[in-house]
Amino acid sequence: MDDVIKKSDFSLSPYMKSNDLWATGQVLNTVFPYIALWFLAVQLAPISLWFLLPIMMLMTLFSGRCFSLMHDCGHYSLFRSRRVNRIVGFTLGVINAIPQYPWSRGHAYHHKTNGDWERYRGPAVLISTDTFAQLTPFQQTRYGWLRHPLMLIPGGFLYLVIKPRLALIKGGFDFGVHLLSELGRHPRSALQKVIASHKSRNWYTAGEFWDLLFNNLFVVGGWILLSHWLGAIFFLSVYLITLTLSGAIFIYVFFVQHNFEGSYAHKTEDWDYLLGALEGSSYLELPAVLKWFSASIGYHNIHHLSARIPNYHLEACHQANAHLLANVKTLHVSSMLDCSKYILWDSVGGRLVSIEQFHQAAQLKSRVAERESEMPA
Repeated sequence: MDDVIKKSDFSLSPYMKSNDLWATGQVLNTVFPYIALWFLAVQLAPISLWFLLPIMMLMTLFSGRCFSLMHDCGHYSLFRSRRVNRIVGFTLGVINAIPQYPWSRGHAYHHKTNGDWERYRGPAVLISTDTFAQLTPFQQTRYGWLRHPLMLIPGGFLYLVIKPRLALIKGGFDFGVHLLSELGRHPRSALQKVIASHKSRNWYTAGEFWDLLFNNLFVVGGWILLSHWLGAIFFLSVYLITLTLSGAIFIYVFFVQHNFEGSYAHKTEDWDYLLGALEGSSYLELPAVLKWFSASIGYHNIHHLSARIPNYHLEACHQANAHLLANVKTLHVSSMLDCSKYILWDSVGGRLVSIEQFHQAAQLKSRVAERESEMPA
Protein backbone atom coordinates (compact mmCIF):
# COMPACT_ATOMS: atom_id res chain seq x y z
CA MET A 1 0.00 0.00 0.00
CA ASP A 2 1.35 3.42 -0.97
CA ASP A 3 2.74 5.09 2.15
CA VAL A 4 1.58 8.54 0.97
CA ILE A 5 -2.07 7.57 1.28
CA LYS A 6 -3.67 9.14 4.34
CA LYS A 7 -7.06 8.55 5.92
CA SER A 8 -8.00 12.11 4.99
CA ASP A 9 -7.66 11.13 1.31
CA PHE A 10 -10.74 8.94 1.63
CA SER A 11 -14.28 10.20 1.25
CA LEU A 12 -15.90 8.76 4.37
CA SER A 13 -18.02 11.44 6.04
CA PRO A 14 -20.90 11.41 3.51
CA TYR A 15 -21.43 7.72 4.23
CA MET A 16 -21.33 7.89 8.02
CA LYS A 17 -24.93 9.09 8.30
CA SER A 18 -27.38 6.56 9.75
CA ASN A 19 -30.85 6.25 8.24
CA ASP A 20 -33.50 5.11 10.75
CA LEU A 21 -36.04 4.18 8.06
CA TRP A 22 -33.52 2.05 6.19
CA ALA A 23 -32.30 0.46 9.43
CA THR A 24 -35.84 -0.34 10.55
CA GLY A 25 -36.53 -1.96 7.20
CA GLN A 26 -33.43 -4.11 7.55
CA VAL A 27 -34.40 -5.30 11.01
CA LEU A 28 -37.96 -6.09 9.94
CA ASN A 29 -36.93 -7.93 6.75
CA THR A 30 -34.60 -10.06 8.85
CA VAL A 31 -36.43 -10.82 12.08
CA PHE A 32 -39.91 -11.42 10.63
CA PRO A 33 -38.73 -13.93 7.99
CA TYR A 34 -36.70 -15.71 10.66
CA ILE A 35 -39.81 -16.06 12.85
CA ALA A 36 -41.88 -17.08 9.82
CA LEU A 37 -39.39 -19.84 9.01
CA TRP A 38 -39.87 -21.23 12.51
CA PHE A 39 -43.64 -21.25 12.01
CA LEU A 40 -43.18 -22.95 8.65
CA ALA A 41 -40.87 -25.56 10.17
CA VAL A 42 -43.47 -26.40 12.83
CA GLN A 43 -46.18 -26.83 10.19
CA LEU A 44 -44.16 -28.90 7.71
CA ALA A 45 -42.13 -31.12 10.05
CA PRO A 46 -45.07 -33.52 10.72
CA ILE A 47 -45.52 -33.94 6.95
CA SER A 48 -41.89 -34.72 6.13
CA LEU A 49 -38.60 -34.05 7.83
CA TRP A 50 -37.07 -33.43 4.41
CA PHE A 51 -38.91 -30.11 4.31
CA LEU A 52 -36.78 -29.01 7.25
CA LEU A 53 -33.51 -29.04 5.31
CA PRO A 54 -34.12 -25.97 3.08
CA ILE A 55 -35.91 -24.22 5.94
CA MET A 56 -32.96 -24.75 8.28
CA MET A 57 -30.56 -23.52 5.60
CA LEU A 58 -32.55 -20.28 5.36
CA MET A 59 -32.74 -20.04 9.16
CA THR A 60 -28.96 -20.27 9.29
CA LEU A 61 -28.58 -17.44 6.76
CA PHE A 62 -31.12 -15.21 8.54
CA SER A 63 -29.41 -15.92 11.84
CA GLY A 64 -26.16 -14.76 10.28
CA ARG A 65 -27.84 -11.59 9.04
CA CYS A 66 -29.17 -10.97 12.57
CA PHE A 67 -25.58 -11.16 13.78
CA SER A 68 -24.36 -8.71 11.12
CA LEU A 69 -27.04 -6.19 12.05
CA MET A 70 -26.24 -6.70 15.74
CA HIS A 71 -22.62 -5.97 14.82
CA ASP A 72 -23.67 -2.62 13.32
CA CYS A 73 -25.64 -1.81 16.47
CA GLY A 74 -22.47 -2.44 18.47
CA HIS A 75 -20.75 0.29 16.45
CA TYR A 76 -23.80 2.56 16.97
CA SER A 77 -24.08 2.90 13.22
CA LEU A 78 -27.32 1.10 12.29
CA PHE A 79 -29.62 3.70 13.87
CA ARG A 80 -28.96 7.33 14.73
CA SER A 81 -29.90 6.90 18.39
CA ARG A 82 -27.38 5.26 20.69
CA ARG A 83 -30.22 3.99 22.87
CA VAL A 84 -32.08 2.42 19.95
CA ASN A 85 -28.89 0.69 18.83
CA ARG A 86 -28.50 -0.78 22.32
CA ILE A 87 -32.10 -2.02 22.46
CA VAL A 88 -32.16 -3.49 18.96
CA GLY A 89 -28.65 -4.89 19.41
CA PHE A 90 -29.69 -6.62 22.63
CA THR A 91 -32.76 -8.12 20.90
CA LEU A 92 -30.72 -9.41 17.97
CA GLY A 93 -28.22 -10.79 20.47
CA VAL A 94 -30.99 -12.78 22.16
CA ILE A 95 -31.93 -14.31 18.81
CA ASN A 96 -28.35 -15.55 18.40
CA ALA A 97 -27.89 -16.30 22.11
CA ILE A 98 -24.93 -13.90 22.39
CA PRO A 99 -24.68 -10.95 24.82
CA GLN A 100 -24.39 -8.02 22.43
CA TYR A 101 -22.83 -5.36 24.66
CA PRO A 102 -19.87 -7.40 25.99
CA TRP A 103 -19.30 -8.75 22.48
CA SER A 104 -19.33 -5.28 20.93
CA ARG A 105 -16.83 -3.92 23.48
CA GLY A 106 -14.46 -6.78 22.72
CA HIS A 107 -14.99 -6.19 19.02
CA ALA A 108 -14.16 -2.50 19.47
CA TYR A 109 -10.76 -3.59 20.84
CA HIS A 110 -10.26 -5.60 17.65
CA HIS A 111 -10.79 -2.42 15.63
CA LYS A 112 -8.31 -0.52 17.76
CA THR A 113 -5.60 -3.15 17.29
CA ASN A 114 -6.31 -4.61 13.84
CA GLY A 115 -3.04 -5.72 12.27
CA ASP A 116 -1.16 -5.50 15.58
CA TRP A 117 -0.72 -9.22 16.18
CA GLU A 118 1.35 -8.65 19.27
CA ARG A 119 -1.79 -7.44 21.05
CA TYR A 120 -4.64 -9.01 19.09
CA ARG A 121 -4.99 -12.60 17.92
CA GLY A 122 -8.23 -12.66 15.92
CA PRO A 123 -11.26 -14.99 16.25
CA ALA A 124 -8.96 -17.99 16.66
CA VAL A 125 -6.15 -17.65 19.17
CA LEU A 126 -2.97 -17.66 17.08
CA ILE A 127 0.59 -17.86 18.32
CA SER A 128 3.88 -16.64 16.88
CA THR A 129 6.28 -18.86 14.99
CA ASP A 130 8.76 -18.49 17.87
CA THR A 131 6.22 -19.87 20.35
CA PHE A 132 5.19 -22.61 17.91
CA ALA A 133 8.83 -23.69 17.57
CA GLN A 134 8.95 -24.35 21.31
CA LEU A 135 6.06 -26.84 21.17
CA THR A 136 6.53 -30.59 20.97
CA PRO A 137 5.57 -32.32 17.67
CA PHE A 138 2.36 -33.55 19.33
CA GLN A 139 1.50 -30.05 20.54
CA GLN A 140 2.16 -28.62 17.09
CA THR A 141 -0.12 -31.20 15.48
CA ARG A 142 -2.80 -30.53 18.09
CA TYR A 143 -2.51 -26.77 17.49
CA GLY A 144 -3.06 -27.27 13.77
CA TRP A 145 -6.03 -29.60 14.20
CA LEU A 146 -7.76 -27.28 16.66
CA ARG A 147 -7.65 -24.60 13.94
CA HIS A 148 -8.78 -26.85 11.12
CA PRO A 149 -11.92 -25.59 9.28
CA LEU A 150 -13.88 -28.63 10.49
CA MET A 151 -13.44 -27.38 14.04
CA LEU A 152 -15.73 -24.49 13.15
CA ILE A 153 -18.69 -26.81 13.80
CA PRO A 154 -17.99 -27.44 17.49
CA GLY A 155 -16.51 -23.94 17.59
CA GLY A 156 -19.80 -22.34 16.54
CA PHE A 157 -21.64 -24.37 19.18
CA LEU A 158 -19.21 -23.41 21.94
CA TYR A 159 -19.11 -19.75 20.87
CA LEU A 160 -22.87 -19.17 20.93
CA VAL A 161 -24.44 -21.88 23.07
CA ILE A 162 -21.85 -22.60 25.78
CA LYS A 163 -19.52 -19.61 26.20
CA PRO A 164 -22.08 -16.93 27.24
CA ARG A 165 -23.69 -19.31 29.75
CA LEU A 166 -20.32 -20.39 31.11
CA ALA A 167 -19.19 -16.77 31.49
CA LEU A 168 -22.15 -16.00 33.75
CA ILE A 169 -21.69 -19.18 35.81
CA LYS A 170 -17.94 -18.67 36.25
CA GLY A 171 -18.41 -14.98 36.98
CA GLY A 172 -21.10 -15.72 39.53
CA PHE A 173 -18.92 -18.31 41.23
CA ASP A 174 -15.95 -15.91 41.34
CA PHE A 175 -18.14 -13.22 42.86
CA GLY A 176 -19.50 -15.65 45.47
CA VAL A 177 -15.96 -16.59 46.50
CA HIS A 178 -14.98 -12.91 46.65
CA LEU A 179 -18.06 -12.03 48.71
CA LEU A 180 -17.47 -14.77 51.29
CA SER A 181 -13.76 -13.97 51.46
CA GLU A 182 -14.28 -10.23 52.03
CA LEU A 183 -17.05 -10.69 54.58
CA GLY A 184 -14.91 -13.27 56.36
CA ARG A 185 -12.04 -10.80 56.67
CA HIS A 186 -14.20 -7.72 57.26
CA PRO A 187 -17.61 -8.81 58.63
CA ARG A 188 -18.82 -5.24 59.03
CA SER A 189 -17.97 -4.13 55.50
CA ALA A 190 -20.83 -2.54 53.58
CA LEU A 191 -22.20 -4.88 50.93
CA GLN A 192 -22.01 -2.12 48.30
CA LYS A 193 -18.31 -1.64 49.01
CA VAL A 194 -17.67 -5.38 48.72
CA ILE A 195 -19.49 -5.52 45.39
CA ALA A 196 -17.58 -2.48 44.07
CA SER A 197 -14.25 -4.05 45.01
CA HIS A 198 -14.87 -7.15 42.90
CA LYS A 199 -13.00 -7.26 39.57
CA SER A 200 -14.40 -10.02 37.40
CA ARG A 201 -12.43 -11.90 34.74
CA ASN A 202 -15.67 -12.56 32.86
CA TRP A 203 -16.88 -8.98 32.42
CA TYR A 204 -15.19 -5.61 32.70
CA THR A 205 -18.01 -3.21 33.55
CA ALA A 206 -21.36 -3.25 35.30
CA GLY A 207 -23.00 -2.65 31.91
CA GLU A 208 -21.43 -5.82 30.53
CA PHE A 209 -22.62 -7.80 33.55
CA TRP A 210 -26.23 -6.66 33.23
CA ASP A 211 -26.27 -7.35 29.49
CA LEU A 212 -24.78 -10.80 30.09
CA LEU A 213 -27.29 -11.53 32.87
CA PHE A 214 -30.40 -10.44 30.98
CA ASN A 215 -29.25 -12.11 27.78
CA ASN A 216 -28.95 -15.39 29.65
CA LEU A 217 -32.34 -14.93 31.32
CA PHE A 218 -34.07 -14.29 27.99
CA VAL A 219 -32.16 -16.96 26.09
CA VAL A 220 -32.46 -19.78 28.62
CA GLY A 221 -36.03 -18.77 29.40
CA GLY A 222 -36.79 -18.92 25.68
CA TRP A 223 -35.23 -22.36 25.40
CA ILE A 224 -37.46 -23.64 28.21
CA LEU A 225 -40.67 -22.10 26.89
CA LEU A 226 -40.13 -23.10 23.26
CA SER A 227 -39.11 -26.61 24.26
CA HIS A 228 -42.39 -26.85 26.16
CA TRP A 229 -44.51 -25.42 23.32
CA LEU A 230 -42.83 -27.09 20.34
CA GLY A 231 -41.38 -30.20 21.94
CA ALA A 232 -37.85 -30.33 23.31
CA ILE A 233 -36.47 -32.74 20.70
CA PHE A 234 -37.85 -30.79 17.73
CA PHE A 235 -36.98 -27.33 19.02
CA LEU A 236 -33.50 -28.08 20.33
CA SER A 237 -32.55 -30.11 17.25
CA VAL A 238 -33.53 -27.38 14.79
CA TYR A 239 -32.33 -24.52 16.98
CA LEU A 240 -28.93 -25.92 17.95
CA ILE A 241 -28.08 -27.06 14.43
CA THR A 242 -28.96 -23.75 12.80
CA LEU A 243 -27.31 -21.69 15.55
CA THR A 244 -24.14 -23.80 15.40
CA LEU A 245 -23.90 -23.50 11.60
CA SER A 246 -24.60 -19.78 11.74
CA GLY A 247 -21.88 -19.31 14.35
CA ALA A 248 -19.42 -21.34 12.29
CA ILE A 249 -20.14 -19.26 9.19
CA PHE A 250 -19.74 -15.82 10.69
CA ILE A 251 -16.64 -16.85 12.65
CA TYR A 252 -15.09 -18.09 9.42
CA VAL A 253 -16.12 -15.01 7.42
CA PHE A 254 -14.52 -12.85 10.09
CA PHE A 255 -11.41 -15.06 10.09
CA VAL A 256 -10.75 -14.91 6.35
CA GLN A 257 -11.13 -11.14 6.30
CA HIS A 258 -8.01 -10.84 8.44
CA ASN A 259 -6.11 -14.08 7.89
CA PHE A 260 -4.87 -14.27 4.32
CA GLU A 261 -1.63 -14.30 2.38
CA GLY A 262 0.07 -10.91 2.65
CA SER A 263 -2.11 -9.68 5.52
CA TYR A 264 -0.61 -6.83 7.55
CA ALA A 265 0.73 -8.55 10.68
CA HIS A 266 2.85 -6.11 12.65
CA LYS A 267 4.31 -5.73 16.12
CA THR A 268 2.96 -3.03 18.42
CA GLU A 269 6.02 -0.86 17.79
CA ASP A 270 5.51 1.26 14.65
CA TRP A 271 2.09 -0.33 14.05
CA ASP A 272 -0.09 1.78 11.76
CA TYR A 273 -3.88 1.92 12.07
CA LEU A 274 -4.45 2.83 8.42
CA LEU A 275 -2.30 -0.02 7.14
CA GLY A 276 -4.12 -2.34 9.51
CA ALA A 277 -7.41 -1.30 7.91
CA LEU A 278 -6.24 -1.42 4.30
CA GLU A 279 -3.74 -4.27 4.34
CA GLY A 280 -4.94 -6.19 7.39
CA SER A 281 -8.54 -6.40 6.15
CA SER A 282 -9.73 -7.92 2.91
CA TYR A 283 -12.47 -7.11 0.44
CA LEU A 284 -14.56 -10.27 0.31
CA GLU A 285 -16.46 -10.19 -2.99
CA LEU A 286 -19.62 -12.19 -2.46
CA PRO A 287 -22.56 -13.08 -4.72
CA ALA A 288 -25.50 -10.69 -4.35
CA VAL A 289 -27.54 -13.10 -2.19
CA LEU A 290 -24.71 -13.73 0.26
CA LYS A 291 -23.85 -10.04 0.28
CA TRP A 292 -27.42 -9.33 1.45
CA PHE A 293 -27.40 -12.01 4.14
CA SER A 294 -24.00 -10.82 5.43
CA ALA A 295 -25.16 -7.18 5.38
CA SER A 296 -22.25 -6.19 3.11
CA ILE A 297 -19.60 -7.05 5.70
CA GLY A 298 -17.38 -8.14 2.79
CA TYR A 299 -16.40 -4.49 2.38
CA HIS A 300 -14.27 -5.00 5.43
CA ASN A 301 -11.47 -2.58 4.60
CA ILE A 302 -14.01 0.27 4.41
CA HIS A 303 -15.59 -0.94 7.63
CA HIS A 304 -12.21 -0.72 9.37
CA LEU A 305 -11.52 2.72 7.96
CA SER A 306 -14.66 3.89 9.72
CA ALA A 307 -16.86 1.62 11.83
CA ARG A 308 -19.50 4.37 11.95
CA ILE A 309 -20.46 3.70 8.32
CA PRO A 310 -23.64 1.57 8.42
CA ASN A 311 -23.75 -1.56 6.30
CA TYR A 312 -26.20 -0.03 3.82
CA HIS A 313 -23.61 2.61 2.83
CA LEU A 314 -20.51 0.38 2.66
CA GLU A 315 -20.79 -0.54 -1.01
CA ALA A 316 -21.29 3.06 -2.13
CA CYS A 317 -18.34 4.17 0.00
CA HIS A 318 -16.21 1.38 -1.48
CA GLN A 319 -17.06 2.47 -5.01
CA ALA A 320 -16.42 6.15 -4.26
CA ASN A 321 -12.95 5.30 -2.95
CA ALA A 322 -12.10 2.52 -5.42
CA HIS A 323 -9.14 4.48 -6.81
CA LEU A 324 -7.48 4.29 -3.37
CA LEU A 325 -8.21 0.60 -2.86
CA ALA A 326 -6.35 -0.86 -5.82
CA ASN A 327 -3.93 -2.80 -3.61
CA VAL A 328 -6.47 -4.08 -1.11
CA LYS A 329 -6.64 -7.88 -0.95
CA THR A 330 -9.68 -9.19 -2.81
CA LEU A 331 -11.07 -12.57 -1.83
CA HIS A 332 -13.81 -14.69 -3.39
CA VAL A 333 -15.81 -17.62 -2.05
CA SER A 334 -13.48 -19.95 -3.97
CA SER A 335 -10.40 -18.55 -2.23
CA MET A 336 -11.77 -18.60 1.32
CA LEU A 337 -10.68 -22.14 2.14
CA ASP A 338 -7.07 -21.32 1.29
CA CYS A 339 -7.06 -18.71 4.07
CA SER A 340 -7.52 -21.45 6.67
CA LYS A 341 -3.84 -22.31 6.65
CA TYR A 342 -2.59 -18.90 7.82
CA ILE A 343 -2.62 -19.65 11.54
CA LEU A 344 0.87 -18.58 12.63
CA TRP A 345 2.29 -15.09 13.05
CA ASP A 346 5.85 -14.56 11.86
CA SER A 347 6.82 -11.58 14.03
CA VAL A 348 10.19 -11.17 12.29
CA GLY A 349 8.80 -11.26 8.76
CA GLY A 350 5.67 -9.32 9.74
CA ARG A 351 3.29 -11.75 8.06
CA LEU A 352 0.94 -14.65 8.66
CA VAL A 353 2.23 -18.06 7.59
CA SER A 354 1.02 -21.64 7.45
CA ILE A 355 2.45 -24.52 9.46
CA GLU A 356 3.82 -25.93 6.20
CA GLN A 357 5.62 -22.66 5.47
CA PHE A 358 7.02 -22.69 9.01
CA HIS A 359 8.46 -26.18 8.56
CA GLN A 360 9.88 -25.29 5.14
CA ALA A 361 11.60 -22.22 6.60
CA ALA A 362 12.92 -24.29 9.52
CA GLN A 363 14.31 -26.94 7.16
CA LEU A 364 15.96 -24.30 4.98
CA LYS A 365 17.49 -22.66 8.04
CA SER A 366 18.77 -26.06 9.22
CA ARG A 367 20.38 -26.83 5.84
CA VAL A 368 22.06 -23.43 5.74
CA ALA A 369 23.41 -23.98 9.26
CA GLU A 370 24.76 -27.42 8.26
CA ARG A 371 26.53 -26.01 5.21
CA GLU A 372 28.07 -23.23 7.28
CA SER A 373 29.29 -25.75 9.87
CA GLU A 374 30.92 -27.83 7.12
CA MET A 375 32.83 -24.90 5.67
CA PRO A 376 36.49 -24.73 6.63
CA ALA A 377 37.37 -22.17 9.23
